[in-house]
Amino acid sequence: MASADWILLTSKAIDEKSGRDTVVIDVGDVFAITEYFVITSGRTSRQVKAIVDEIEETIKKAGGPSPTCIEGNDEYKWVLMDYGEFLVHVFDSNERSYYQLERLWSDRPLATLPPDEATNLR
Repeated sequence: MASADWILLTSKAIDEKSGRDTVVIDVGDVFAITEYFVITSGRTSRQVKAIVDEIEETIKKAGGPSPTCIEGNDEYKWVLMDYGEFLVHVFDSNERSYYQLERLWSDRPLATLPPDEATNLR
């Protein structure tokens, strides 16, 4: 599968656990270690954990890779999942508001994904 396919699966997993305000940012031409950021949030640390678990399980069931690294899964306030070609950032609402990661990358283009497959992807 191509990166876009894994990102769509990730987006569906996020939706399954009611992740909020999911965006996908294309950082490939300015960030050497990855092509895309997938950013989403949950209302509580418990929901963040559920989202992270669902992403990992969904990709694994589809025969995809395991993340090379997962950071932040001790408190579930900001979890980073490294899938190589894309990084998944799952925040709780407060942490997302504080760090405003999307604002740091606001000059980057939206990811080009089929509009019927995913919404609010940037």
